[in-house]
Amino acid sequence: MSPKEIEYRTPSTNWQTLAFWEGCGRGELVLQRCQDCGIVQHRPRGLCASCLSSSLDHFVASGRAKVHTFTITHQNGMPAFRDACPYVLAYVDLEEGPRLMTHIVGCAPESVFIDMAVRADFVITDKDLGIPRFVPA
Repeated sequence: MSPKEIEYRTPSTNWQTLAFWEGCGRGELVLQRCQDCGIVQHRPRGLCASCLSSSLDHFVASGRAKVHTFTITHQNGMPAFRDACPYVLAYVDLEEGPRLMTHIVGCAPESVFIDMAVRADFVITDKDLGIPRFVPA
């Protein structure tokens, strides 16, 4: 029996994160860039993590990344994940700089490797928001 898909739930949003989740719902990876120091950041927040400026722009990222590290999860008791085992939980380095925790899908878990090229893929939830995950590029 092959594993089921992870059952992604609609994410909780607030004024800091809504643009990110809405972008994912459109199939876009939306990041923040500080107008003062130029750093690109993820997770979305109200201030620049580097210089504490509130002058942040949102932009659509390329969606391209490389696997930084990963683990193959064989056991998880949480109902949304239990039947999806084994699955790959990974950190990917986005082309724009930030590192993102995600799942790698669309390939056998044992075929994932460090520095593997991946691209963003999205699961759309019931409120037109999305969850990013990555597939082999």
